[in-house]
Amino acid sequence: MGKTDNQNTIITTAVTNDLPILAAMLSRLFDSSQYLDDVALHHLIDALCKLSTESMELAFSNREPSLFAVAKLLETGLVNLHRIDILWRPVTGHLLEVCQHPHPKLREWGGEALTTLVRAAVTHKREPPLSANQKLQGLLLFPLSGLSQISHNDIRQKQLDCVLQVLQQVGDQLDQGWIHLLDILAAAATELGDNLVRTAFQCGQLVVTDFLNVMPCKYYKSVIETVAKFGTQAADLNASLTAVGRLWDLSDFLFQNKEKIIKKMELQYGTSATASSPSSTASSPDSTAFTVDDLWLLLFSRLGDLCIDTRPAVRKSAGQTLFSTISTHGSSLESDSWKLVLWQVLFPLLDRVKTASDQASTEIEPEALKGNILIHHTRNTAEKQWAETRVLTMNGVARVFCARRSCLEKLADFERAWNLLLEHIEYSAHSRNAEISVAALKSLQDVVKMETQVRAGSGEASSKESVVVQQPRKMLLVGSSAPPPDLVLWSSAWKTWLSIGFDSTKPPTPSHDRADTYIPSQSYLKTLMETFPLIFVHIHLQFNVTDLQKWACVAEQALSVPWSQSNKSSRRCR
Repeated sequence: MGKTDNQNTIITTAVTNDLPILAAMLSRLFDSSQYLDDVALHHLIDALCKLSTESMELAFSNREPSLFAVAKLLETGLVNLHRIDILWRPVTGHLLEVCQHPHPKLREWGGEALTTLVRAAVTHKREPPLSANQKLQGLLLFPLSGLSQISHNDIRQKQLDCVLQVLQQVGDQLDQGWIHLLDILAAAATELGDNLVRTAFQCGQLVVTDFLNVMPCKYYKSVIETVAKFGTQAADLNASLTAVGRLWDLSDFLFQNKEKIIKKMELQYGTSATASSPSSTASSPDSTAFTVDDLWLLLFSRLGDLCIDTRPAVRKSAGQTLFSTISTHGSSLESDSWKLVLWQVLFPLLDRVKTASDQASTEIEPEALKGNILIHHTRNTAEKQWAETRVLTMNGVARVFCARRSCLEKLADFERAWNLLLEHIEYSAHSRNAEISVAALKSLQDVVKMETQVRAGSGEASSKESVVVQQPRKMLLVGSSAPPPDLVLWSSAWKTWLSIGFDSTKPPTPSHDRADTYIPSQSYLKTLMETFPLIFVHIHLQFNVTDLQKWACVAEQALSVPWSQSNKSSRRCR
């Protein structure tokens, strides 16, 4: 018995000593597969896949699987990259199956093998080069995008690490491959946890900062959609806020490279790509041909979506970015596009914010109850937080009307848009939240401060043009006796002011519940009365005795409102 044990020990020692030699011989065997013909290579790959499948079946029964087949599939693939079309689909298809296996070690090796093959394949020197072979780009990156269907975080981490390396190594050579990379990043933004989101967002930032100039313009809409998804993901607040900043960077890029983008679009689509006829379906990322204005409208729409995010910080950042972008780069839009900005972006945003604000909870949030110093008492409920968003949105839209009046008034439905804006202002001015109601009156002031240029005679420019002189509390028309051409608009503003004035200053009826009586603040009444002179300068030519009596009634009621120490009282909107 002892003699047999000694013989086994000698044999084991001899085999162990020979293992490096045997491993080297085995590696040379698979290295020599590059000299096999296509049929023989297929047989070799098929045999390795069958062997790997057997190992996967053993692993299902909690037995330690053999990793030999997966390792040799990788070796075989690396030495046969010169005939990628022969081996790529069967090898990567099987490795995708391995990546889905529940056994962590086997899954790890499958993910490593697949991503190593992708990195090697995209950097392999060939003729024609990768940059000139769009079909090959799609073939090589398709398995990488297939990993997005796998829920295991370790596999998704390898996928995103591979995407980052592909971008760094061959990002400037890609064309058709961009659609796969952007799909991977978009999926990561909506499905993964915070650590993976950070890695994916690092890739997204690299795309925006380094590759927009070399990327085909047909993928710009996908870039905007992908960055916006990083804004909406809830795993990492910092990534969401930074994504809003990247949308601002995209707006700068579109503004600074408008002519270059138009030329690229004309070469790509073979038709005019000027911004004169934006698509009414600009918010869809799947449409093929599009204009520069379609990109602007998609960008505005996605910022608008972020303006109603559940997180106050994201809403505030997105709102500021949206209205700053429109203010700074709105001159790039053609007149036809402004109609879509109004009816597909701004007014829907006002409606959505108003609904969310009206339905917001008045309960103090748990973080505030715990004494979180980052939450001020003026923002410790959802209602107060949405009030801030509502003020920002309303003031932003009013500033757009004021700053872009010359573009907006050319629209056939400008009067309808003007009246709808006044309706929103009036609704908010009736709010019993002091912050919202005062802000609504200030928005009304902003829109009625718009200066009206009235020309003498036939309307041609001359030295006889009327001059609008604006002083701290009044505006005087000098050198003109003709009525303003947009008197109908100012009449609507006057009616809105009257409605606000009568409703907010009317005394309560005797039967009215005193506990439910709302007394407007002195700041509100002061702002209300200061708004009238700004309207009067536009309507003074048709201002009659009846109008004077109505104004006097509002003024008398305002003077009769008792002073209240509770100037910060807030209640729900009517």
